[in-house]
This record gives sequence, C-alpha cells and structure tokens, in this order.
Amino acid sequence: MLGLMGEGRDGGGVWNTSNMGEGIIIGVLDDGIYAGHPSFDAAGMKPPPEKWNGRCDFNNTVCNNKLIGARSFFESAKWKWKGLDDPVLPINEGQHGTHTSSTAAGAFVPGANISDNAVGTAAGMAPRAHIAFYQVCFEQKGCDRDDILAAVDEAIEDGVDVLSLSLGGNPGTAAGNIGPNPATLSNGAPWLLTVGASTTDRRFAATVKLGSEVELDGESLSEPKDYGKEMRPLARDVGDGQCTSESVLMAQNITGKIIICEAGGGVSIAKAKTVLRAGAFGMIVVAPEVFGPVIVPRPHVLPTVQVPYAVGQKIKSYLQTERSPTANLIFKGTLFDTPRSPMMAPFSSRGPNVESRGILKPDIIGPGVNVLAGVPGVADMVLEPKAVMPKFDIKSGTSMSCPHLAGVAALLKNAHPTWSSAAIKSALMTTTETNDNTKKPIADVDGTQATYFATGAGHVNPKKAMDPGLVYNLSAADYIPYLCGLKYTDQQVNSIIHPEPPVNCEKLTKLQEKDLNYPSITIIVDKADSVVECEPSGDQRRRGELNVHRGG
Repeated sequence: MLGLMGEGRDGGGVWNTSNMGEGIIIGVLDDGIYAGHPSFDAAGMKPPPEKWNGRCDFNNTVCNNKLIGARSFFESAKWKWKGLDDPVLPINEGQHGTHTSSTAAGAFVPGANISDNAVGTAAGMAPRAHIAFYQVCFEQKGCDRDDILAAVDEAIEDGVDVLSLSLGGNPGTAAGNIGPNPATLSNGAPWLLTVGASTTDRRFAATVKLGSEVELDGESLSEPKDYGKEMRPLARDVGDGQCTSESVLMAQNITGKIIICEAGGGVSIAKAKTVLRAGAFGMIVVAPEVFGPVIVPRPHVLPTVQVPYAVGQKIKSYLQTERSPTANLIFKGTLFDTPRSPMMAPFSSRGPNVESRGILKPDIIGPGVNVLAGVPGVADMVLEPKAVMPKFDIKSGTSMSCPHLAGVAALLKNAHPTWSSAAIKSALMTTTETNDNTKKPIADVDGTQATYFATGAGHVNPKKAMDPGLVYNLSAADYIPYLCGLKYTDQQVNSIIHPEPPVNCEKLTKLQEKDLNYPSITIIVDKADSVVECEPSGDQRRRGELNVHRGG
C-alpha cells in the first residue's frame, strides 16, 4: 500500500533507493520495550554509526546492532507520582512501546500473525535502521512533560536522526485520539510533523448470515476451527442491550444462541467471557455509531463478528420482525483491496490548530488502524492448552501512524543525508495522496469528503517523497520571529530556544504565521464576504523554495 517494495522483483520501491534506512538512528519515546522480541533481532545489521553517543541500560546480550540504546527517564515522574519505583531497566510488559518501535524499524520476522490472520513477514518501515529507546511513560500513570523534554535533549546529544513520539497530549508527533470532533488535536507546533491516522486496505473479513438469507459484512479475529454452517437462534440482551449482566443473560436462556451486543458497558473481550459463561454459542458486537464503517477487531473466547453500527441496526430490525430469528457467522480470513481505502480513522484528532490557527494541523496522515506489529503478548487472550502466546498483535491509534512516518522519514534521511529535518518534512507533505484507491477524495467515516483539518496535506506517499522536486526549508532560527509573532514573552521564547543566546522580541521583526516558510498555507477568513488576495510579499520574508529534484 505504501510502495516500499515496489512492483516485481526488480522493485523500484523505496526500500531499494534508501537501503531500508541503513545507518539511520530512530529514537522512540514510549512506555518501555520488550527487548527480546524477534523484531529487534540484529542479524545482518551493521554497527551503529560512529556518531552514536548513547548507552543501553540492558546488558550486552540484550542490546545489539538493532536495539542500540535503551534508557529510562523518571526523575520528574517519581516526584509527580509518589510511589513510582525506579524502573531500573526500560522494560514494560505492556504492548505500546514494543509495537511502536517494531512499526518504525522492526526487523524482518516471517510467519507473523494474530490468530492466524494477517499471516506474512512482518517488518518495520525502515528495517535496517537502528532503534534507540527512551522510556518516558509509566503504566497506570502516564507521561511526565519534564521527563519527555529531558529524553528529547538526550536523544539529540546521543546522535539520533529521527524521533518518534507516540505520546498524544504531550510534546510529540501523534495528533491524538479524541476525534472526530474539531479542534481536538495535540502537538500543533510547526517544528513537529503531526500525524493523523487512516485505515489500510486490509480487512479481517466475516459475515453475519441471517435466516432471511441476507448477508451483512463485519470483521473478526475470533475464527474457530471446524465451524459449521448450521443456522442458530439469534437473540439480543433484554437487559441494557450491552451484554454486561451475566444474571440477566442466564435468566433469558441464551444457551446455544448467537447474541447481539450493543456498544458500551465495557470492552467486547470482557463481554465475550460473560456471554460464554451464560451459555451463548456466538456473539455479534455492534460498533459505536461514530466509528462508521471502521471496525477494530479483537480476539474473543467464542465465535464473534464485530459489525458497524449501520449493520447492527439491520440485524436488530430483523430480530424485531422475525418470529424465530436465526443467524450464522461466516469467517473469511484476511482480505485486501478494500474499496475506499485509505479512510480517516474515527478517533484521529482534528484541527483547527487552536494554538496557532495559521498553521494547518495535522500535517499528514498514515496507517493507524489495525496495524500488526510486535508485542510481548496479546492482552486478555485465552489460549488453548500448550498454545504459544502470539508475539504480534493489531493496535489502532495515532500512536500507530506516528512510527510509520518516523520510519519513512528515516528512509528519506538515508537517501538524502544532507537534507534538513524541515526539508524531509516538506518532501513528505508536498507529495501526499488526497484520493483513495477508488480515485475518489479520501472519505471521513460519515461518508463525506474528509476535510483538511482531518487529513492535513493528505496520505503519505513514500515513493513520491523521495523526489519531491521543491521543498520548503526552515532552520531553527526561523521559528524565533514566529514565536514572537504569537506574542510569547521573551522569557517563554528564551526557554524554548535555550541554550541559544537569549533574544528580545521587541528588537525582532515579528513573523506572521502565513509568512513562515511552511509546506502548507492556511488563510483565515473571519468574514463571509472577505476577499483574499494572494501575491508575493516582495520582502525578505517571502516563502522560499529549494529545488532538490534529481535532474535539476
């Protein structure tokens, strides 16, 4: 979908032109890492470049030429959250940090899958890049701002080339997961690449076949072995409809039936255990209406199909009109080429950027729904006797789209080692796709065309970004008059640019947002009858383009 491998054996893909990110160091700030995961195997990896100045708090048998650094930052967190123990090592048995790290730069792992779905060889965006991990978040606590800033400073001193910060409301590059409402976006600073989330064209297909012969599509990671074609009684929870009360389900006798459960009242994994104890044969889970056609499937302890809200209403209508309703669940496995892909993820936070309205955010979108990547284990998964815990799982969020872009940025850095961070960002933003695989504009989950406050510049296209033609370049110093133009005080500006020499905003020519040499342009129209004229400003602050075309 991203064109990394190209077409055919001879490629033409981005991996060929970037040597898979070899020699580039990606710094990941997250909640801990499972260092022994096969995604961090160093077979075939060269040593890190000489500039690497970091350290690994694991022993030498754990750190290697793939995972070259691992540290914990908790000095501020231990005062903020009393009782937080020194983590000693940046380990976390949770999934997040391992998943994001392997997405950005995981090694090739054959046979990756989740419940025998999405079977194939897993790899990060930049499989030959090095990973330096910085633990800044702690389970059941969160991420402390001062520890994040300390880790960023340290990563830069260590020689990291690209930083991936899937930290939501903290400084970072993930847009956040509180969409689809407007003005919910985090991380709107122009020196960050703020990443929203979109779907891929892969589905874990399953169908609900009703007694009326109508077949309705959903998704499932709960495909049982030797599942029959027998139609079974269909029922709904007569309590709150959400399948949360085992006693209510027992009283209505759902033994051997397929039961439909509404959204709400807890996660579907817990509901599955409840209905199984009550005797159900299978379960249909209805997604929240706000999710539109997007499904985020999970493994369940009994045969389960998760369906969009609109499909759930059709099933409920059939239940109400049929005297003896029946259904069967049909499991179809992993399918690709889903029409209208990519589509906006419903949870992806949206602009406008309330802190700086003249800077369009998010900047870009990338895959963030049902992303398969490495984990220590699958949470709440019930295994058969002697079964091995899977080492891969699907997760969704802008935390998943963020490392995709970090990995692609590493590929560009390998191919163009002299490009600045701003040039790489510009190349990514000015070469995006704004149409889906049906050649229609990328859609939002309500079926309407997604706005720029959802997609930013559009969906990442790594192959086009390799040769963008022109880029909008910026240096760190260019942001100082921009900050002064936002009416930050001298103290605030100087705290941001430290250890650079302090500045006095009164002595600087302030830069308006529209004059910042940014890869996107936002015009604020406060009145419906306003007329906006676009022409070169004629002064030294006008936007500048740098020709980086290979033939130029």
